[in-house]
Amino acid sequence: MNTLKFNPSELCSRKLWELVSMETEEQVGERELKEAIAELATRRHYLEQLQQIGAIEDKPTGAR
Repeated sequence: MNTLKFNPSELCSRKLWELVSMETEEQVGERELKEAIAELATRRHYLEQLQQIGAIEDKPTGAR
């Protein structure tokens, strides 16, 4: 049983991007992948790349 808890806030943005962009089922589960994407979006790092791979929706930059 895996007792390690995935905490994306403990990882740097580059490591999170590596998980998101090169993930396989053996490396990271779907829940962890979603948490990593959410953390990157919150940090506003790699937003353009996340939009390009379809991980997040393209949001207008001038939205009010």
